[in-house]
Amino acid sequence: MKSLWSDATVKEATGGEVRGHFRASRVEIDSRKIQLGDIFVAIKGERVDGHHYVADALTRGAVAAVVSHVPEGLSRGCSLVVVPDTMQALRDMAAFARARSKARIIGITGSVGKTSAKEMCRLAFAAYGKTHATSGNYNNHIGTPLNLANLPEDAAFGVFEMGMNHAGEIAHLTRLVQPHMALITTVEAVHLEFFDSVQGIADAKAEI
Repeated sequence: MKSLWSDATVKEATGGEVRGHFRASRVEIDSRKIQLGDIFVAIKGERVDGHHYVADALTRGAVAAVVSHVPEGLSRGCSLVVVPDTMQALRDMAAFARARSKARIIGITGSVGKTSAKEMCRLAFAAYGKTHATSGNYNNHIGTPLNLANLPEDAAFGVFEMGMNHAGEIAHLTRLVQPHMALITTVEAVHLEFFDSVQGIADAKAEI
């Protein structure tokens, strides 16, 4: 198992209180997708609180969990990183991964065609070196930092798809991803309920 994160690097990235020693190969926020060697970040959303699934994630093979409080029912001796805000911790891990990477990074946005363009870039760059790309269409304020936190230190290229439905969101994600090159696929009347016009959508996409 190639190590992506350790208790030391998670502490350096987040400033959290580390309980236990571990080496993790991947970061995950969905306990159902946990693989052996993952670190689970318990995100509290509007409908689901990941803290309810920490025990399940550890049972499925997670080597540690990032939490804002210690959930009940955990086995003694499990490795935890306790932070004030797990979403901020995920962003901090993403920023840390980006800062240590020497990869050339491309950011992709647009109303339609983002995922197709991302896959084409991933395939093209993979011919020239190790390439890390957005998983599926995980391109929002949670998915983007998750994908960035999983950026291998030795990757030569990174391809990040970024989506939005409000003004300001692309700017926020771009500051995190810090792409060397940006690609806007096209602008359409998508999420028009949050904008006055297609021009407003274009302006929001241009934040990249």
